Amino acid sequence: MTATMTERKLTMQKAIAEAIGQEMERDDTVFVMGEDVAVYGGIFGATEGLYDRFGGERVMDTPISETGFIGAAVGAAVHGMRPIAELMFVDFFGVCMDQIYNNMAKIHYFSGGNVKVPMVLTTAVGGGYSDAGQHSQTLWGTFAHLPGMKVVVPSSAYDAKGLMISAIRDDNPVVYMFHKGALGLGWMTNNPHATGPVPEEPYTVPIGKANVVREGTDITIATIGLSVHRALDAAETLAADGISAEILDLRSLVPLDRDAIVESVKKTHRLLVVDEDYRSFGMSGEVITTAIEGAFDYLDAPPGRIAEPDVPIPYSRPMEQFALPDVDKIVSGSRAMMSA
Repeated sequence: MTATMTERKLTMQKAIAEAIGQEMERDDTVFVMGEDVAVYGGIFGATEGLYDRFGGERVMDTPISETGFIGAAVGAAVHGMRPIAELMFVDFFGVCMDQIYNNMAKIHYFSGGNVKVPMVLTTAVGGGYSDAGQHSQTLWGTFAHLPGMKVVVPSSAYDAKGLMISAIRDDNPVVYMFHKGALGLGWMTNNPHATGPVPEEPYTVPIGKANVVREGTDITIATIGLSVHRALDAAETLAADGISAEILDLRSLVPLDRDAIVESVKKTHRLLVVDEDYRSFGMSGEVITTAIEGAFDYLDAPPGRIAEPDVPIPYSRPMEQFALPDVDKIVSGSRAMMSA
């Protein structure tokens, strides 16, 4: 990072809103629609200030009808616009999955590549706030499992801006998932990692390129979203034990940077995957399989994973904390792998 980059810091929420605003200035086909995205600025602040700058024709509050406005965004994208549709919580995907998967994701394929759907579907993910099973899931594995959509999950303010600009400019539909705990919102639990250096000028972060956020030699901890910061905190504790943990931020699940996973495992010889999504049939299994297929002979221990148990996320705070990945679980899991 240059000196000019480090002089200015933003929260992830402000970085997302800035990216959208800069793309709306650059390209008048970009517009935003969703519940409470206009006057209120989005309940997570991802569209803060855009209504005042661009007006109601380009920043549109919608009725509580996810099927309706996501379908409208698909139609607009097919006809040459670049809509950003905000699905307030990813947990609401069930009421509009027909528009997401049977239209947004498939039209390009069904048309033999003749029709593009350049839209971004943004949505909030993540637990830890006693919001129960209706507002606390991540579900990135669900979307990554279904062909036709790119899936990105930023962990930092810098990546949040760069990935949003990349997503808006992409001719494919992109599901852009931001973790509530990493946004830096004042009314939520403070996360010291949520604020970071962000350049004022527009820039892109490539979709499908993982990032080694901490170099290490003994174990690879591969993860995404807020769990990147949990892993970084765990790495500090592990370092005191003489364990050097490499933290690999996947940044996107579709495309998945398989080369980065294999390269890191070849270096460290151990792999722990940390995933706030459900344990079975998801990201953790895919990353482990990638490592086994590409670096089997380099592994000194069976790969491990820390993930959400296959149960609805509990409302009870003690039960929720028991279920979610945290720093202590990452530390204990890493220690166990080092002694295997």
